[in-house]
Amino acid sequence: MILFTDAEYPDAPYPGARPGCSFVHSDGAGHPLDTAPPGWRDRPAVLAYGSNACPSKITWLRTELGLKGPVVVVKARCAGLGAVWASGLRKRDGQRPATLTALPDVVEEHAVWFVTPDQLAILDICEGRGERYHLARLGNPDITLDDGSRPAEVLAYVGASEIRFPLLVNGSPVRVADVGQAEAATLRGVAATSHGVSCTIL
Repeated sequence: MILFTDAEYPDAPYPGARPGCSFVHSDGAGHPLDTAPPGWRDRPAVLAYGSNACPSKITWLRTELGLKGPVVVVKARCAGLGAVWASGLRKRDGQRPATLTALPDVVEEHAVWFVTPDQLAILDICEGRGERYHLARLGNPDITLDDGSRPAEVLAYVGASEIRFPLLVNGSPVRVADVGQAEAATLRGVAATSHGVSCTIL
């Protein structure tokens, strides 16, 4: 059974469109979660708060970076964390990427990838691990999956340098949920001094 195809969820403008459900991505389409490989819940969980929850972006990762295998993407409710616009623009297209920050009293819907080691290595390349973003273990995150369960440990990519720290406009970060890409690319402000997320850099 196919839930959707990539064509229904384009990856432009950033961060792209994403379905409001959990899915397994393969062959340019989303499939029900019950088609996931055995043991997927034992894989590392990585928070996808930007474009990585977009099916067309997953296919881009396959085409451009060699991502292999079914990608397990589970809808997640995140409290106290938010996707906000980063201070710097992407070199390849001038769009403003998302970054993660602490946002008390805020609840957002994102997704969690359950990754194989090879898939995590591809995400590291895509996110510029160690330069643009750090891979980190979140400290006691309030993250609840679609089925009501809570993963014991969640990883996330957090800003590693000023260009991926939150953009502050009038002293506050700007949520991706509140401002679209067209306006975000024109925002003017200053970079925060850190990502502000309780975590341990790996």
